[in-house]
Amino acid sequence: MSGETSAMEQTRFADGPVAPRIRTALGAVLIGVVGLLGLTAVVLTARHGSVLPIDRAAHTWSLHHRPAALVTVARVVTATGTGVFPYAAAVAAGLTAGRDIRHRLAYAAGALAFLLLGQALRFGLMETIGRPRPAVGDWATHASGFAFPSGHATTSALMAGLLVAAIGHRARLRRARAAGSGSGRSIGTAAVAVLLGCWAAAVGMSRVLLGVHWVTDVVAGWLFAAVWLGLGAALIRTALPAHRR
Repeated sequence: MSGETSAMEQTRFADGPVAPRIRTALGAVLIGVVGLLGLTAVVLTARHGSVLPIDRAAHTWSLHHRPAALVTVARVVTATGTGVFPYAAAVAAGLTAGRDIRHRLAYAAGALAFLLLGQALRFGLMETIGRPRPAVGDWATHASGFAFPSGHATTSALMAGLLVAAIGHRARLRRARAAGSGSGRSIGTAAVAVLLGCWAAAVGMSRVLLGVHWVTDVVAGWLFAAVWLGLGAALIRTALPAHRR
C-alpha cells in the first residue's frame, strides 16, 4: 500500500499542481511581452531616426580598441553564431531533452523548426526595416544584408536558450527518477546556463567590435530572441501537460 501511495505522490509532484504551471506560462508570456515592447521601441527609433548616440559611441570605441589579437578572437567567436553550428546545436538540444527515442526525435525536429521559423521572422523584420550597416571601411570581417536586428546575436541567443531549456528539462527528468536527489546537477545546470549566456553575449558583442553592426542591432537581436523563446515556452507549457513533455 505504501508503495502505491509513494508512486501516486511522485506522479502528482511530477505533473505539478495546476496553479504553478499557469504561473510559469504567464511568466513566460510576460517575459515575451516585455521583450516585444523593448524591441518595438528600438525598431521605431531605428526606423525613424538616424544612428543613435550610443551606436556612434560604441562604434567609435570599437574602432580604437581592437588590436589584431582581439580581432582574431572576435572572428572566431562570431563564427560560432552562424553557419551549420546553430542548427546542429538545436538538433542536439532536442536529442538531449527527450526521455526516449520517440521524444528525442520529436524534440529535435521541433527545436530545429523553432529556430528556422524564428530566423524567417527575423529576416522578414530585417528586410522590412532595411537599416544600413556601418561604413564598409570600418569592417574587420565579412558581412551581408541589412543590420537590424543582428542575425548573429539573434541566432546565438536562440541557440543558448534552446540548449539551456533542454539541459534543464533533462535535469528535471533525472531528479524525478531519483525522487528529488541530485542537487549537484542543479548547480551544474546553472553553471552551464551561465556559460551559454556569456557565449551568446560574446557573439553579439563581437559584431560591434568587428564594426559590422550598431550596438542597437545587437540589443534588438537579443530582445527578439527573448520574445521568441518566451512565446515558445508559453506555448509548450500551455499546450502540453507535464507528463507528455
